[in-house]
Amino acid sequence: MEKNTKRKKVVIIGAGFGGLATAIRLQANGYDVTIYDKQEMPGGQAVQLKKNGYTFDLGPSLITAPQIIEDVFKTAGKEMKDYLELIPLDPFYRIYFHDKTFIDYTGDAERMKEQIAKFNKKDAGNYDSFMNYAAKMYKVVITDGLGAKPFMKWIDFLKFVPRAASLFAIFSTYGQVSRFFRDAKIRFTFSFHPLFIGGNPFRTPALFLMIPYLERHDGVWFTKGGMFSVVEALVKVFKELGGKIEQNSEVQEILVEDGTAKGIRLNSKENPKVKVEAKAKDEKNGEVVEADIVVSNAHSAHTYGRLIDPKYRRKNTDKKIKNSKYSMSSFLLYIGVKKKYPTLLHHTLILSERYKELIYDLFDRKILPDDFSMYLHVPTRTDSDMAPANSESMYLLIPVPNLDADVDWSVVAPRFRDKILEFMEEEFGLEDFRENIEVCEMYTPADFERERNNYLGACWSLEPSLFQIANFRPHNRSEDIRNLYLTGVSTHPGGGVPGVLLTAETTAKVILQDQVAAQSQIKGKN
Repeated sequence: MEKNTKRKKVVIIGAGFGGLATAIRLQANGYDVTIYDKQEMPGGQAVQLKKNGYTFDLGPSLITAPQIIEDVFKTAGKEMKDYLELIPLDPFYRIYFHDKTFIDYTGDAERMKEQIAKFNKKDAGNYDSFMNYAAKMYKVVITDGLGAKPFMKWIDFLKFVPRAASLFAIFSTYGQVSRFFRDAKIRFTFSFHPLFIGGNPFRTPALFLMIPYLERHDGVWFTKGGMFSVVEALVKVFKELGGKIEQNSEVQEILVEDGTAKGIRLNSKENPKVKVEAKAKDEKNGEVVEADIVVSNAHSAHTYGRLIDPKYRRKNTDKKIKNSKYSMSSFLLYIGVKKKYPTLLHHTLILSERYKELIYDLFDRKILPDDFSMYLHVPTRTDSDMAPANSESMYLLIPVPNLDADVDWSVVAPRFRDKILEFMEEEFGLEDFRENIEVCEMYTPADFERERNNYLGACWSLEPSLFQIANFRPHNRSEDIRNLYLTGVSTHPGGGVPGVLLTAETTAKVILQDQVAAQSQIKGKN
């Protein structure tokens, strides 16, 4: 793309993967970019915790589609291998079902068919057909570039509809998986992936079946030092390009004048008491940072609902924000245990007997059920440096309803933690688990809202249902305010590390195109 030569000033709200990748792309194209981030360290959801010799990634735990990350480095004229050490995982996950049977989920077709045949021989025979179908979704999203194509005009969506219909891509993920497989366990194995991006497999479009093929085609990877090493690498590249990051700098307001974003106002850090008093008087305070372009990597509901005065929002109104459907949340435990547990692989899923009913409880009934399924990340299985010798660093994620549920996490969290730890030892069978725990930190939906400004504590923002993808998601370019753009999980194409990095590519592309068009208009007038 043609580089911008006028050094326009860009401020980006949030140093998550979306903000960092967008910043790198714009800085590499001649813009003067500064990121303002609320937290003490960059990374957004992907920050890291170190305690008593244990290292924990607090958010994303795996890499798929490494070429999408590599493309960010190439945009900056860098080589990913100079910054990151990627380690392939095989199997990708171990999936334990409620009866202790399991599948080691791998990209090796023959090994998968052998395992599937133990549950249902006909299902094993349909594996290749299913993967051929999933490959068509991969082609649409990755090969043909749908994931990096802006969907801001209805004509874009209408052009896609016939192709989506021909692939049955608008039907549910679970429904399409059920066309190929009969056994309930195998149906879960190939339909659960939308949960990784905050989706309900029973209504997320089958387009997301590109994920099983993406995993088989591109592998599942980890990085030496944990996922935070990806954050550190992106920060390093951005700073090498001349970019700047301001941590502990929460944005209070996006400044708008004549329908155009003009910059941001930061929360006052010097005197919290003055800040409270000023707020009570409905007065503004805090440093003003002027900019030609504002990009928000915060969740769209936070961006529009909390940072922009309603009078500037004709489309992204408070009513629209409230009526949108949001993803479930997560309850997380970060556990350091002074004992090895080899039954747990690097990625392990432990499932409740219920599937559809449990999902319904989380997404629609909005209750915290008695049973639960969980995802475990045990990076010490691959990188022993993430814990002391003969110890394990563990991350347990349990899907729970978002804050629309009537759950007081200040009361419920300790009881829920104890219930999970008891299950791990007494029902799943990790011997002497509780007595060997040296670190146990909790993170609840309330923490997601308070510390990371996730509306309703919904980790993945908007649920990726049929009418909340592509054109139906908040656009990469704001529909309400000129020179305001969105990047990250809330906009197209959506959640997961690959999806978020593709939003950065899409948003940067739109900004560059808009600036070229604006310069052409100026030349035309002259």
